[in-house]
Amino acid sequence: MIDPKNRRTDLKPQSIMVHAGTTRSQAAETAEAITMTSGFVYKTAEEAENAFVVEGSRYVYSRFRNPTVAMFEERLAAFEGAPRCFGLATGMAAVFAALAADIKVGDRIVAPHAMFGSCTHIIKNILPNYGVTYTMVEGTDLNDWKAALSTPAKYVFLESPANPTLDIIDIAAVAELAHAAGAKLIVDNVFATPIFQKPFQLGADIVVYSATKHIDGQGRALGGAILCDDEFAAKLHPFLRHTGPTMSPFNAWLLLKGLETLSLRVKAQSESALKIAAFLEAQDKIEGLRYPGLPSHPQHELAKRQMTGFGNLIAFDVKGGKPAAFAALNRLGLILISNNLGDSKSLITHPATTTHAKVPEEDKLRVGIRAGTIRLSVGLEDTDDLIDDLKAALAG
Repeated sequence: MIDPKNRRTDLKPQSIMVHAGTTRSQAAETAEAITMTSGFVYKTAEEAENAFVVEGSRYVYSRFRNPTVAMFEERLAAFEGAPRCFGLATGMAAVFAALAADIKVGDRIVAPHAMFGSCTHIIKNILPNYGVTYTMVEGTDLNDWKAALSTPAKYVFLESPANPTLDIIDIAAVAELAHAAGAKLIVDNVFATPIFQKPFQLGADIVVYSATKHIDGQGRALGGAILCDDEFAAKLHPFLRHTGPTMSPFNAWLLLKGLETLSLRVKAQSESALKIAAFLEAQDKIEGLRYPGLPSHPQHELAKRQMTGFGNLIAFDVKGGKPAAFAALNRLGLILISNNLGDSKSLITHPATTTHAKVPEEDKLRVGIRAGTIRLSVGLEDTDDLIDDLKAALAG
């Protein structure tokens, strides 16, 4: 692979998303090459030996490192301002690896109740099998965080905004408490996206993404990412190398293309989501609507301080519980029923029976997931068409 000529190092954020990390093959292609290979060859046995002695000196096996995946990693790291980025097969592989790579018997994790169901499962059901303990808190209550972090912990893990209730957590305040307790703060930044929230600037130590969502943005590819400093990378790298949650080179190429348009897409989606949220809030069949960009959101002022945009996710309850929610979903003609999010197409789901179906009922109610709760991911369709679709669904 060859570097582009006259590589600039003073690029602004949008240019970084288009150009950072790019290398080209000898064909000098415009679009990044897909190095779809499992292994690499050596001219001599001595060269092969040296490749394993001097780790990182060249590509040796795509489970360890691949040129296309490396471009994705370098581009996202450059945009986030992180020393290192690791591309993984899925977002949940990223969450698990971030938590498990440097954890041992007796370590403790502190996390909020309001999280994606699989994140809760890892913390409450998988890691305890290895002697790891946990403390769950009300994420929006700093006093709860203070109590939980009055004793040492290994990691603090949080989502903000949270899935699906869109709770906003004061990342800077929690980071200060975490560090005082000797813990590293891991932030799942999926809902905010790299465009609207910078967790490292707020004190986070590690940031994780499901690149499947907004980074791909078109419902094509699975992927995940972990961003961190060199110290954590030294522990994470051997964990990934030997456990193998490897990102596909083809998926990495799709995600590279997604990064190029990420800012354009999520800004347009956020503008549309604000209008749709305002419409929904005025409907008499809707209650408990949550969108961080509306003054009615309980953490609206905090969202304005730590985010530069409010994203494309809206949560609300349909009066009448599950039957009314299902009836409204089934009347939609444009918005698609799907448990995914961040797509160019608008997607809607009923969390209690999909993304959080395995979560115990009392835990759902604790975080505000009720029988009528619906999560809407606003896409790139015309805003008026989406409002008309929702109006017709609710009119029934």
